[in-house]
Amino acid sequence: MLEGLLGIIHLVIVVWAVLSIIKSGASTGGKILWSLLVLILPLVGLIIWFLAGPKGNA
Repeated sequence: MLEGLLGIIHLVIVVWAVLSIIKSGASTGGKILWSLLVLILPLVGLIIWFLAGPKGNA
């Protein structure tokens, strides 16, 4: 049961991260690369995006 709950929490965080990337002021290519990084490398990609990814709205 705990694994399922953690999976749902992870999914929500990934969706939030991708939506934040899409709304950011980064270039289209940058948005695609960041989104792919978060989706392909789930935990590591989220950490890298949180530390170095595009922030804020344009």
